[in-house]
Amino acid sequence: MSESKIVIDRPKGTVHPRFSNFIYKVDYGYLDNTASMDGGGIDVWVGTDKRKQTDAIMCIVDLMKRDSEIKILIGCTEDEKEIVYQTHNETEYMKGILIRRL
Repeated sequence: MSESKIVIDRPKGTVHPRFSNFIYKVDYGYLDNTASMDGGGIDVWVGTDKRKQTDAIMCIVDLMKRDSEIKILIGCTEDEKEIVYQTHNETEYMKGILIRRL
């Protein structure tokens, strides 16, 4: 992962491309030159902690898309981890668990 470029294609404060009522509260993007189950790059949430440590992942089940995904949290503060967790648990169609690296 340290060799993959982080691409932020949905910066904090931007609106989701398909859901106009959803605004990103933490930078969101992907790792370039990687592959996830949906065919895109591995998804990442990138927080404001300057150390940019990877110490948590979100495991998601999305009933609308009928898939599951793993999203890596990079440099997220405790508040940002809570925001990411809440983001993936706001609706009945998507649920996720936050797994912390100890």
